[in-house]
Amino acid sequence: MRVGLYPGTFDPITLGHLDVVGRAIKLFDKLVIGVAINRDKGPMFTLEERVAMVVKDTEQFLQYGEIEVRPMEGLLISFAEQVGASCIVRGLRAVSDFEYEFQMVGMNQKLNPNIETVFYMADVQHQAIASRLVKEIARLGGDVTPFVSPNVVHALKEKFT
Repeated sequence: MRVGLYPGTFDPITLGHLDVVGRAIKLFDKLVIGVAINRDKGPMFTLEERVAMVVKDTEQFLQYGEIEVRPMEGLLISFAEQVGASCIVRGLRAVSDFEYEFQMVGMNQKLNPNIETVFYMADVQHQAIASRLVKEIARLGGDVTPFVSPNVVHALKEKFT
């Protein structure tokens, strides 16, 4: 069974994230989406809220393969081993993303050379979408419907009203 791992904070999940899920699920029998606890980033949504949003928004892809959404903490490569992933899935929006990801791949290969990393270039219509910017636009009363699902729009409105 080919298992891929797509890790992230998903605070909140965006259409860019969903684009990666929709493309990655076609490569794997099972895609595990690891929702990072990552206390250092100080997420706006709780872990439970983020997991629930990811579960809801990824239901549309279940026709292509199995998707499992799990909280994730600690070393990425350890979590990948725990879930039986042979591949880590990452999305790239800009050159600045590549520099960080390039370093991560090198370190992960040293920790476990049997786990590959696959990068998806963001679709042109999603290249500017960042969860951080989505939260700021929502906080300031802007329209985030071009960037997130209706499910997430609702969750953001609840946070800011």
